[in-house]
Amino acid sequence: MLKKLSYTILFALTLSSCSDTLDDINKNPNATETPLAPYLLTGTLKQSADLYWGDANNFNSTLLFVQHWAKIQYTEPDRYDVSNASFTTLWDKGYSTLITDLNTIIKFPDAQANSNYKGIALTLRSWTFLLLTDAYGSIPYKEAGQNVTPAYNTQKEVYTGLLDDLKQAQSLLNPANGSVTGDLAYKGDILKWKKLVNSLRLRIALRISDKEPGLAKQAAIDATSDAGGLIGSNSETFQFVYTSSPQQNPASAWFETRDDFRISKTMVDQLYALSDPRLPVFAQLPSDASVGKYVGGANGLSNSDANSQGFAKTSKPGTYFLTSASPAVIASYSETLFNLAEAAARGYISGDAEQYYKNAITASLNQFGITNATTISTYLDQASVKYDASNYAKSIGTQKWISFFGQGLDAFTEWRRLDYPVLAAGPATVLDGKIPSRLFYPGTEQSLNGASYQAAVAEQGKDLLTTKLWFDVK
Repeated sequence: MLKKLSYTILFALTLSSCSDTLDDINKNPNATETPLAPYLLTGTLKQSADLYWGDANNFNSTLLFVQHWAKIQYTEPDRYDVSNASFTTLWDKGYSTLITDLNTIIKFPDAQANSNYKGIALTLRSWTFLLLTDAYGSIPYKEAGQNVTPAYNTQKEVYTGLLDDLKQAQSLLNPANGSVTGDLAYKGDILKWKKLVNSLRLRIALRISDKEPGLAKQAAIDATSDAGGLIGSNSETFQFVYTSSPQQNPASAWFETRDDFRISKTMVDQLYALSDPRLPVFAQLPSDASVGKYVGGANGLSNSDANSQGFAKTSKPGTYFLTSASPAVIASYSETLFNLAEAAARGYISGDAEQYYKNAITASLNQFGITNATTISTYLDQASVKYDASNYAKSIGTQKWISFFGQGLDAFTEWRRLDYPVLAAGPATVLDGKIPSRLFYPGTEQSLNGASYQAAVAEQGKDLLTTKLWFDVK
């Protein structure tokens, strides 16, 4: 009996020792055991900007779909010749990095992170979920981060849930609740964060407007009547300002070693047609001085046809977007004004839709350094620019598309929602003349979260680039 007891004790001790050893082995020696809210906030802001403005989700995908940029070589993404491995970055970094780190801040005890840190984290998490659902449709939302095979929520459920999350974020944000460090966007100015929250609420209200007009109207009223206000100037634009290498703008880093993008012919032609003063900001003159004008690259060409346009005879995107310190704009003043214009046009809020529209264009021109009053007035007075109350979607959609230059993910969403400007797929594209309506789910979802993935596809429609999302009704 004593011998058996000894073996039992020895076995238990061995198990304990093995467990301790495994615990030690599975620890990341480079990871902090006590993460600090300021460092997590700084990191998520930088990673958010990189995710939003980087190649995978921006200039090598959505900027091509909305024909802001075009490819002059390696044109497969511009022809939509992609796979379910092409759009993993937004999903993987959105969930495994941003949402994970933001949840960590939200769950901190009050002594480790005051309510302002948690309000900012909840705002940034809401923005991340918004990007994900805008791009993919149904996504893990309520169970995200709770288990390894989270169920998907419908896009309607995500949008309505985010409205509640942002309302909670607004209640957490109060200058009296303590200071915030590590904030590279608003420098700890909680009042600006409160304005961002309401501006995001207004953004979501318009996302759901064609499917849930009653809820959209109430959300618009709630956002615009909140005491926190909305983004009210270009100085309050939500953006991340880069510095020098290695903390540089992703597009700047790309163009240091590669030369496979041009501004789209669609954009150049539109700006020329409108005599738009933003053209020299959005584009560079071709390096061949004999060309003497801005020339965009056509979208959706074969590699050989794209190359034949001439590297020296076509315009790169403007240097405004390609310097190390070029800002990553995420929520602009002009967007907020366009959203107010649409909300007024729909009858959700009071106010002059046309005046909001003019103010939005002016804010965009100012954002890109165009401040001359005569130049602005001349532009606004053109028949082709004037607000058309009988077709507000065309007026707002076209000018919003221009103002979003460089912000591929949101330009893509708004183009799908408003259906302006009218774009045509390039001649060598592979979707039977259609432009993508969403991104593929990552292939890993099929293998690692198969049941949830299949349920989402059964509800939403086939996992194809051409499957329209819930908000996209036209």
